[in-house]
Amino acid sequence: MTWTPREPMLSAPVPGPELRSGWAAEPKWDGFRALVSVDAGRVVPRSRRGTEMLPALPEIGAGAAQLPDAPALDGELVVWDTAGRLAFEQLQNRLQRRGARAARTAAEWPAHFVAFDLLRLSGTDTTGWPYRRRRASLESVFAARRLSAPWVLCPSTTDPDTVREWLTCASIGMEGGLFKRLDSVYEPAVRGWRK
Repeated sequence: MTWTPREPMLSAPVPGPELRSGWAAEPKWDGFRALVSVDAGRVVPRSRRGTEMLPALPEIGAGAAQLPDAPALDGELVVWDTAGRLAFEQLQNRLQRRGARAARTAAEWPAHFVAFDLLRLSGTDTTGWPYRRRRASLESVFAARRLSAPWVLCPSTTDPDTVREWLTCASIGMEGGLFKRLDSVYEPAVRGWRK
């Protein structure tokens, strides 16, 4: 059965980077929000609005073999330059390419999918699970499958000092921090995350 993508969870701005008790933080990436699902070995990256993006991202399709059966991930598509900075303009260029042009550009400016949430695991909808359980399961998938490029596990922390350190990384393309309640379910209609 093919997965019907959910509307992605969104965030609301907060005035400061304070990490409250009962919350976790992740870096906020300068990329393109996407959901990735795999059904019967076919990977489908979709934009936040539901547009399929596989023709522009052949390396994401090629990476499907690393994933377990029937997962769905929420994350950010990014491209890094040779200096290790996020190159959003190159990602935008990538999304306009198809066919042989997409393959050539993938070799020069490979896209990566930074996974920060798990929406389905082995066909089981995980959106009703609390974030801490989804996060632990996502980490287990990365460890058990030894996932590597194009897949990247987004860091997560409950340590306020680590959050402050991340906020000094603007020069490499980080856009700040994202905060998630450890006991929160994945509810797109509610802006339950904070940025």
